Amino acid sequence: MTSQLPGRHTPLRPTWLCRIDAHPWPCGPAKLALLTEYANNRAELLNLLATMKVEAEQHLTSLDSGRQTDLTRRFLAWPPPPAAPSPR
Repeated sequence: MTSQLPGRHTPLRPTWLCRIDAHPWPCGPAKLALLTEYANNRAELLNLLATMKVEAEQHLTSLDSGRQTDLTRRFLAWPPPPAAPSPR
């Protein structure tokens, strides 16, 4: 993944820990930065997170002797649902 992530709380590959606070990435501050950066484009945020999830699963599976790692909740369960359309 070559895109620039917002903020300072970025993943340290291949461990996928935050390089600032050492929490599993995305950590709280990273989530806030991502929500701010992609406030008007939820689909792009989810696409970015899904792409990074696949990369993280590959890295962490490799580090754990081939044991499969499912990071769906960590990467994709935290963004809030889309806002309901405004009544007309």
